[in-house]
Amino acid sequence: MKTVFAIILLVASSVCLAQKGQFITEAEFQARFFSADVQQQTLWVNKHLKSDIEGILNRRFTTLRIRYWGENTRTAWILEEIGKELPITVGVVIEDDKIYEVSILEYRESRGGEVRYPFFTRQFQQLKLQEVGPYRLDKSIDGITGATLSVRALKKIATLALFLHRQTPFYPLLGKSMGS
Repeated sequence: MKTVFAIILLVASSVCLAQKGQFITEAEFQARFFSADVQQQTLWVNKHLKSDIEGILNRRFTTLRIRYWGENTRTAWILEEIGKELPITVGVVIEDDKIYEVSILEYRESRGGEVRYPFFTRQFQQLKLQEVGPYRLDKSIDGITGATLSVRALKKIATLALFLHRQTPFYPLLGKSMGS
């Protein structure tokens, strides 16, 4: 009986550990989408920007600057948001005001790691912000049973990356305003 319990415990713990991990480094992420000579940029967070960011994340935001890469009409952001208890590190590439790619760089939770697989992240491709109203994605994202909070975190990150892209000189329609 102890052997059966030990096997069940081993299998259950390996499933939990399979959720966690670093899947791509920041340098690898940057290299996938930009030439080697593209330097990191800085977006400074003023009080108006902070207010919009807090509205998107639905929590306080205390960071004074956000780093990103930009070239032509493409930007890439590495952002973090809490899933259930721990941060999920996500890379989001925006091109021409639409999501080009969403990649999970590091997942730390014991459950919900399915959000890192292409069947889920592909849903974000070509999404953009709604044209009117609060900052939201223009299409819905299918959830994953057991990963509700991780899905919610990724939707916030995707929305935030689209919003932040519009604050950069790489936004093709710079000057076009959007109401919140």
